[in-house]
Amino acid sequence: MARDSFRRSSRAEARLDSPKGLRSNFTLFQSRDRMGRFSEAFARAMGTPWFLVGMTAVVVLWLVYNSTVPEGAQFDPRATNFTLLTLILSLQASYAAPMILLAQNRQDDRDRVQIEQDRQRAERNLNDTEYLAREVVALRLALQDLASKDFIRAELRSLLEELDRNDHHRDDERRE
Repeated sequence: MARDSFRRSSRAEARLDSPKGLRSNFTLFQSRDRMGRFSEAFARAMGTPWFLVGMTAVVVLWLVYNSTVPEGAQFDPRATNFTLLTLILSLQASYAAPMILLAQNRQDDRDRVQIEQDRQRAERNLNDTEYLAREVVALRLALQDLASKDFIRAELRSLLEELDRNDHHRDDERRE
């Protein structure tokens, strides 16, 4: 029993995809797909009018509060030119830019896959079209070999005329 648990723990420790001391149970950043989905959701949310309205409202409230309340109640005094607000907006911008770039990279990857699928579909469509064109040509050639309606009528008329002549010959021979 002790050996089995040692083997299991040594197998768990034998992971080579991360340094020995830096393994963590925080799984948000372990999956690239999860981080990519998060960055896309973040970029999508930042691109909405509601985000801009909300951000504008927060900044206006921040400025009005820190400009109108007594100096002792201000948490970002006007006298320091709203340093805390500037730092928060800079921090937000420093995180927003890479998140937007990550979302754009994922979209570029999806676009590349879609372009490749479109190219393959277009190639299949071209092959199908060429096949159908060859089949149409083969049908046209086969139809040229078939007897036309006029040809069949002419042949039937000539056979009818020949039968009529044979009947007349027989009638003439019987009369004689």
